[in-house]
Amino acid sequence: MQLEVGQILEGKITGVLKFGAFVDLGEGKSGMVHISEVARVYVNDIHEHCKEGETVKVKVISIADDGKISLSMKRVEDKPRPERQKNQGQRQEMMLKDKDEPPRPVHHSPKKQVKKETFSAEDLANAEYAYEPKSSVTDAGFEDMLSKFKMSSEDRMSGLKTMDVKKGRRRK
Repeated sequence: MQLEVGQILEGKITGVLKFGAFVDLGEGKSGMVHISEVARVYVNDIHEHCKEGETVKVKVISIADDGKISLSMKRVEDKPRPERQKNQGQRQEMMLKDKDEPPRPVHHSPKKQVKKETFSAEDLANAEYAYEPKSSVTDAGFEDMLSKFKMSSEDRMSGLKTMDVKKGRRRK
């Protein structure tokens, strides 16, 4: 018997492991159904779907160069998913339409308008920035840099504390 990809066969399950089931196809050939190819639903325990000695229909998915045969039980009946049926119907409808007719608009949920803030040059000139770029030459020693960092951190923290007090909250 010559096996081909896409061929549907009947076989007997000869072994069930946690990752798949081995199926005897006859004439000394066997293949494996991976756990993901057992059913159209999530299979947590393959033993709930396959039992040793059971006769099953399988579809040949692939045949490797080394002779390994990959099988599928869920692909035996090629039923398109409901979403696909819906999309296929829309595609067929679009193909059947008159070519001179403009395509129908696709309705998507409206995007929210994001209001962008604009700043004048004066606002930008008067703005205080927390980040100051490093100068190319650093004359200050480590102690000086550390004390500047502590002062700027304390200033920022006091600013946050006053904002919280204004809003009626206290920081702990």
